[in-house]
Amino acid sequence: MTTFREAIEAKDMDAVEAMLADNVVFTSPVAFKPYPGRAITASILRAVVKVFEDLTYVREIHDGAHHAYEFTAKVDGLELNGCDFLTYDEDGRIVDFKVMVRPLRAAEALAARMGSQFEEIKAAASAD
Repeated sequence: MTTFREAIEAKDMDAVEAMLADNVVFTSPVAFKPYPGRAITASILRAVVKVFEDLTYVREIHDGAHHAYEFTAKVDGLELNGCDFLTYDEDGRIVDFKVMVRPLRAAEALAARMGSQFEEIKAAASAD
């Protein structure tokens, strides 16, 4: 079975989407409120892998159903450091997906890039 990290590193977004529970909640580092649901979460993640340059996972921490994946990447040439916090349900599906990033300038660049794509992201999610 492919792990979350393996799927992201391979940019296998179908595999990532298959890992998401229908009721997953995605909490963005640059949006005010969380996004509930598999379709919008998958659509956001598909856009993120296109925006991030040189995504590299540098650390993993696992504590039962809770997993943290620290990563580095670039957005518009700015170095970004972040962490994906995932919580899995009893069936092994991701039910909570929270992302935190730093520094502020890179987070702002990420917000701008994702914001410019958000109508397309929502359209892709509603097509599913």
